[in-house]
Amino acid sequence: MLKVTNLCKAYPSFKLDNISFELPKGYIMGFLGMNGAGKTTTLKCLLDITHADSGSIDFFGKNLYENEVEIKQNVGLLLGGFDYYPKAKLKDITQIYRSFFNSWNNEQYTKYINKFNLDIEKRVTELSAGMKVKFGLTLALSHNAKLLILDEPTSGLDPIARSELLDIFRDIIEDEETSILFSTHITSDLDKCADFIVILKNGKVLANSTKDDLINNHILISGEKELLTDELKSRMIAYKVNKLSFKGLIEKTKLNKTDNLIQEKPNLEDIMIYFNMEAKK
Repeated sequence: MLKVTNLCKAYPSFKLDNISFELPKGYIMGFLGMNGAGKTTTLKCLLDITHADSGSIDFFGKNLYENEVEIKQNVGLLLGGFDYYPKAKLKDITQIYRSFFNSWNNEQYTKYINKFNLDIEKRVTELSAGMKVKFGLTLALSHNAKLLILDEPTSGLDPIARSELLDIFRDIIEDEETSILFSTHITSDLDKCADFIVILKNGKVLANSTKDDLINNHILISGEKELLTDELKSRMIAYKVNKLSFKGLIEKTKLNKTDNLIQEKPNLEDIMIYFNMEAKK
């Protein structure tokens, strides 16, 4: 569905450094990282909104730069909420948008307009943040897009609206023909819906695996401060220390049977926090 190999893009103060990952058909990939990690820059490179310096990008088995027009007919893009043409009515935006796509499906459009309870007579400024995202998704899904690229679609939404959108994402991939690349810094969203996880930090890939493997291959450990030996520190990804105790993340393969420590299963937030610590503390 999507294959990115050694993607690089340099700016004076930032660089995407050999970003590689692969998203199969029928799955959701969470693109995770702190603000400034390079998520949005990567997504813009994927559709040549920002031109990469080097690397290859293939959609549906075809090179982006050689088949850009054809590929973009089959990709739906949503960068945040839908904040374009704020004074325009939804029906007028739709008329403009549909003219760009050969495979526009009006039945599909009507289906999602009704499913999301959208009033096409309303203007963009009259929509809530959640309804703006739903309208953007409606447009993306109405030209039979096989890959949705979503940048921070749940940012700023209340928990109920976010939960509803995550259910929608899961419904979208049920046909096993559509995939979603979902960029966010809200780890709990990815805990609920992602199949694959890519973690970025400072323009580099820190992790690239299935969500289950990423979680199951790591363990949170804690104990009294005296148990945090230099030898244990050398095995850990990162840790935090207070006056009496410590807590940190370690790969399961580096945990010894003789370690007399409390063990907990991490979630994605735990993993991202410890992966992103600048230094062991």
